[in-house]
Amino acid sequence: MPDALHTDVGGSVGPVTTQHVTLFDDVHPLELESGHRLAPVEVAYETYGELDANGSNAVIICHALTGDAHAAGYHGDPLRAGWWDNFIGPGKPVDTRRLFVVCANLLGGCMGTTGPSSINPETGEPYGLRFPLFTVGDLVEVHRALMRHLGVTRLRAAIGGSLGGMQVLHWAMEFPDELGAAVLVCATSRLSAQNIAFSAVAREAIMRDPNFHGGDYQRIGVRPDAGLGVARMMAHITYLSEEGMREKFGRRLQNGTTPRFGFDVDFQVESYLHHQGEVFLRRFDANSYLYLTRAMDYFDPFGDMVAAGPKLEALRTPFLVVSFDSDWRFDTAHSREIVQVLAAHRVPVTFREITSPHGHDSFLLVIPEYHRTVANFLRRAGAEPGFTDAAGI
Repeated sequence: MPDALHTDVGGSVGPVTTQHVTLFDDVHPLELESGHRLAPVEVAYETYGELDANGSNAVIICHALTGDAHAAGYHGDPLRAGWWDNFIGPGKPVDTRRLFVVCANLLGGCMGTTGPSSINPETGEPYGLRFPLFTVGDLVEVHRALMRHLGVTRLRAAIGGSLGGMQVLHWAMEFPDELGAAVLVCATSRLSAQNIAFSAVAREAIMRDPNFHGGDYQRIGVRPDAGLGVARMMAHITYLSEEGMREKFGRRLQNGTTPRFGFDVDFQVESYLHHQGEVFLRRFDANSYLYLTRAMDYFDPFGDMVAAGPKLEALRTPFLVVSFDSDWRFDTAHSREIVQVLAAHRVPVTFREITSPHGHDSFLLVIPEYHRTVANFLRRAGAEPGFTDAAGI
């Protein structure tokens, strides 16, 4: 995630608590698309705002690759707000004065939801790479179970950026009666060869670290920090734009104006990337990175149009698709492809390409036109009677 820009308009949801619930157990395990069964499955989540009497004002936030349940508010220190605090809260685009907002850590994550670092009840040791592979569809199944647990029968909207947008697209296509509206930001319906290549190199950096030990590093008591740090550094480059990096760093040296002529950190951009890698190590698990990036690789809901066509024909959920002109990780062509497929099947869709110098990370930042676009779409969603008709999740 990028450096926070706290120039948002609106208030904070204030102090919040991450909650935990076991949604699947041995009696009712999670049935994965691979055919594997997983139990128990614990989920970490947060909520903001109040659910109304008929449960019709719920919005779910689907987070991106390295996000977590803590999207808004703060835990103790008001200066350390959630990763989308500029977007969620009273008077903000996702307005908690009228919406009940839920954000959950993903299946396979490492911030309170069951994943590769969790204890395998069959062995008493961390799963490691014995954790079953999962899909974007499996991520959505866990979200659906959480909504049932919270008493939500139909969502006002689902909102997601990057991997979060992929979850929203899957949810809308597979369960069209469950979403009143869908917001996809900086998303894609399938990774390009270049996208897959970046993830492949990141995974190789992790798995070739001498401390990886076939994914059993936790059992041994070490961490593949060198590999994970390099993976994060490389990925972070793809989240920024050339313009943004030029403005922020240029070719400026870290110390003074004379180069040191060595292989230590010398340029400011090098120092920044090292910092991003080091911060990431404190909050993320290497195996979770492997699993979540692989789930992204396999996502391709439009790949088989014989199967996807009838789903799209039945889909009438209004979509908002947003891209940024400087995003080259999932550039505007990715968004346009989604829009074109939806429009060809008469799915109501609004598309906006927004100017920003910040690349893929723009979806996490305060960009007034972007915030206004989402806020207006959500207000319209709440005003139309069809958005609040009850249906079962």
